[in-house]
Amino acid sequence: MTTASPPAAVLYRGGLVETTHLAHIAVVDAHGTLLHTFGDPHRLTLVRSAAKPAQALAVIETGALDRFHFDDADLALMCGSNNSEARHIERTLAMLGKVGAQEADMRCGGHPPLSDAVWRDWVQRGFEPGPACSNCSGKHAGMLAGARAIGAPLEDYHLDGHPLQLRVKHTVADVCDLPDDCVQWAIDGCNLPTPAFPLDRLARLYAKLADAADHAEASGARDASPRTQALARIYRAMTAHPEMVAGEQRFCTTLMRAFGGEVVGKVGAAGSYAIGVKRANAGALGIAVKVEDGNQTALYAIVVEVLRQLGIGTPEQLAALRAYDTPHVLNTRGVDTGALEARCTLVKT
Repeated sequence: MTTASPPAAVLYRGGLVETTHLAHIAVVDAHGTLLHTFGDPHRLTLVRSAAKPAQALAVIETGALDRFHFDDADLALMCGSNNSEARHIERTLAMLGKVGAQEADMRCGGHPPLSDAVWRDWVQRGFEPGPACSNCSGKHAGMLAGARAIGAPLEDYHLDGHPLQLRVKHTVADVCDLPDDCVQWAIDGCNLPTPAFPLDRLARLYAKLADAADHAEASGARDASPRTQALARIYRAMTAHPEMVAGEQRFCTTLMRAFGGEVVGKVGAAGSYAIGVKRANAGALGIAVKVEDGNQTALYAIVVEVLRQLGIGTPEQLAALRAYDTPHVLNTRGVDTGALEARCTLVKT
């Protein structure tokens, strides 16, 4: 890990430096070649929920989506970290019903939602969240569908040695162009295995998503491989249903709504983010960011700055992200006390 790099973001309070945030950035082309970097583009990174599209790919390749008649909104929820809004919970339960599973079969836990508005509503109602209220509920519903599709038991679907998780591990490594033994695994907050691999391989995954979508649009998917078709389907689902990937007042949803299908983006816990950019005439791009201290405010500001430096987005599209770009800090009386500034200058390789 490179520690000599300058801070990627700085938080000022009253003109004084309060905190600094180190980060690593990798930008790759459609072939996985590094184009731009900041810090260590090969940092071994627990990408957390940014890996969900790759995990969803493994479920698609079991045939589960077609067998259980999951639509693109279901797939978007499988790839998302949702707010536990009513629509997210209802869709999760509907997916379980299609599979013939119960909420009790889910091996994730309920937790406070990612949305302040939803949390206030739950507190007022005295609502106690169950597994279907997890931000990873779609991923777990998809995993249960995948287990059912391959004839494996639903019990212990979340464990390392389960037949479905063995498939997921191989698929994640393969789609990132890595041997299986070059991906390390830990346990995620939602109780499923979560992968760690070099940051540029996360960028590679998202470049593949965007490139597959470009290819599918250009050829109508007639000559695309089944995997390319599956990757294009994931891209299409996430960008067509950004509200299922996150929810109201969330960066992922705001980003994809602003770019209208040109960009797919997904956050991972503890400061990781990945973006795939369609560029039909110039080739797809993949972008991956890791903030060392996991600060999410710094993460989103850095992502917007990277888009700006790469010339991605119109002024109107970037303006839609203004709340995340150089965000101001307000105290409990609403007084503006400072702002966070992204300072990551990309280096061309």
